[in-house]
Amino acid sequence: MSNAKFITIEGIEGVGKSTHMDRLVRHIKAHGHSVLTTREPGGTPTAEYIRDVVLGHNDENIPDIAELLLMFAARSLNVENIIRPALLAGTWVVCDRFADASRAYQGGGRGIPMQHINTLADWVLGDLRPDITILLDAPVDVGMSRTTRRGNPDRLDVERAEFYTRVRDCYLDLAKAEPERFVIVDASGTLDEVGALIDALATEILENK
Repeated sequence: MSNAKFITIEGIEGVGKSTHMDRLVRHIKAHGHSVLTTREPGGTPTAEYIRDVVLGHNDENIPDIAELLLMFAARSLNVENIIRPALLAGTWVVCDRFADASRAYQGGGRGIPMQHINTLADWVLGDLRPDITILLDAPVDVGMSRTTRRGNPDRLDVERAEFYTRVRDCYLDLAKAEPERFVIVDASGTLDEVGALIDALATEILENK
């Protein structure tokens, strides 16, 4: 890979990933780097189709294992067709969710054994790992209250608080296990308060590139 950074942004629903991702990207561009943004599930036309299947309200039940496999199918498309080529070309990549989302949602939330998820991750990702993972963290009740104000909830948005508590706990466990990769940002404050934390983090990332 080139010296381009691969940054992922994680967190439960309602922590402001899209808003703060845009803020981070503006900083990176302002320092003269080309940046590609993508999301999961999604990122390519076929992966976006899979996103609609996974997150849409369908008449057919989607078993937990099917949900996991669909997530990794979309991830494979995103990695091979978008992320790897960009990094090889020297373009920074910022991704809204990545493999840690499967660990947190399908592992922590759904209860799928972590070894199954890690086996899929090793197979699909090979040696690709994020350089930095920003975990936007907020209490579950804060995230859920923000989500209800958005309207048009997807299939995961309507999960119960107990589900999101397991997801959040798993994210925090992942961050504790890999402190050299994860940066936890308190996302419970106002937009400006969290934005200031993102600004400071962006400065640190760019100074240590």
